[in-house]
Amino acid sequence: MPNRRSFIKQASALSLAAALPQISLSSTKQNLGVALVGLGDYSTHILAPALQMTQYCHLAGIVTGSPDKIPLWQEKYKIEDANVYNYDNMYAIANNDAVDVIYIVLPTGLHSKYSIIAAQAGKHVWCEKPMARTVQECESIIKACQQNKVKLAIGYRMQHEPNTQTIIKYANTKPYGKIEEVIAKAGYFDSQSNSWRQIKALGGGAMYDMGVYPLNAARYTAGEEPVAVTAQHSTNRPEIYSEVDETTTFTLAFPSGAVARCKTSMGERMNYLRANCEKGWYELKPFQSYSGIKGKTSDGKVLNASIPNQQAKQMDDDALAIINQQPMLVPGEEGLRDIRIVEAIYRSAAQNKRIVL
Repeated sequence: MPNRRSFIKQASALSLAAALPQISLSSTKQNLGVALVGLGDYSTHILAPALQMTQYCHLAGIVTGSPDKIPLWQEKYKIEDANVYNYDNMYAIANNDAVDVIYIVLPTGLHSKYSIIAAQAGKHVWCEKPMARTVQECESIIKACQQNKVKLAIGYRMQHEPNTQTIIKYANTKPYGKIEEVIAKAGYFDSQSNSWRQIKALGGGAMYDMGVYPLNAARYTAGEEPVAVTAQHSTNRPEIYSEVDETTTFTLAFPSGAVARCKTSMGERMNYLRANCEKGWYELKPFQSYSGIKGKTSDGKVLNASIPNQQAKQMDDDALAIINQQPMLVPGEEGLRDIRIVEAIYRSAAQNKRIVL
């Protein structure tokens, strides 16, 4: 079995296809088996523990290119030998009834390849955000899920979080009048100098890594789709960020006249979302942490609803959608919309001009 490093180096681009609508697959189970593909930090420290807190799904299997991790995971989570796979034999999950859902938790540049393998195996697909590197890759994932009659969800956990859902509701009810400006910022300081997040082919860069947080937030806070974008890249560490952006600022123009001013970075800490309206404002700070999401409004309301675990709620919501044959809260089309804008953001920064969407 190849190790993770050789797997990443050897991974290549896939054939691309146009998008088609997805079709639901019914389930008679009331608790779904989930296989995690990729046992990096997010799977190890976040998703696997969260799966111990879920009601409608459970950790059933793993796919890894690191043989040394297998005994540790098997001992900790009681995973049977028959439910352990590597990247070369992942296709065989098609014959495993213990696995209902395959969760892709790999570098962004590998999402398309392994999401398609999962769909072709006849399993529902949960894909971490961002959905993929390109619009064509997103479309190929959607098409594979449609052709194989499986559901597809993108891991935008914030849309499952209750305070964020209040912000989404405000976009429709407009309790403070017309939304005039959205401010969304998400970033952290990454001290690594040899991470996959600094490699373009694997989907590195601030805009892909963290930028979809303010981008997605700007869209759900405004409650409409942008019609134009302007963007700029910058870096304070060009020796590390030679292939990708360390910091990106971008502005979105919406049909209503609202404007979103956004920033993302892997060299600066920030975590803030605010809507300025004609009759007041509301904000979340932090707006995309793993816990502790809270905010307030201009008339003194406190937004501090809490849940035990964001990822557990996300996975339970998605499992229930499969069990009850209902639409996913965050389907593939939502991930595709963001990547279409991400591509425009990179064009705007490269050409130093406003891009009409």
